[in-house]
Amino acid sequence: QVQLVESGGGLVQAGGSLRLSCAASGTIFGIRAMGWYRQAPGKSRELVAAITSSGSANYGDSVKGRFTISRDFAVNTVYLQMDSLNPEETAVYYCNGDLARLPGRFYNYWGQGTQVTVSS
Repeated sequence: QVQLVESGGGLVQAGGSLRLSCAASGTIFGIRAMGWYRQAPGKSRELVAAITSSGSANYGDSVKGRFTISRDFAVNTVYLQMDSLNPEETAVYYCNGDLARLPGRFYNYWGQGTQVTVSS
């Protein structure tokens, strides 16, 4: 059973920083990519950032220059450093990953989400 477990969410003031972590557990034969999405109340889920096993990163337009995604796939973990947060970024942040639970067979997984609240 593969699971993604997020940590690091919480309450922060506008202009502050948070660092999210997501660890994949279970029997994993490979990771193609992992990333972060967020969903604010009343809005659809949107891409925040994603990173491939080769280190190629992709960011949502609104976070470019403020957020940094990194990975340590040796321990099946992805990180999201979030700086200069603003209240509009209050949302549940979800970890997502393309992981192989069988050799060469990749499936997409979601974490349970972690709440990030930015106060004004």
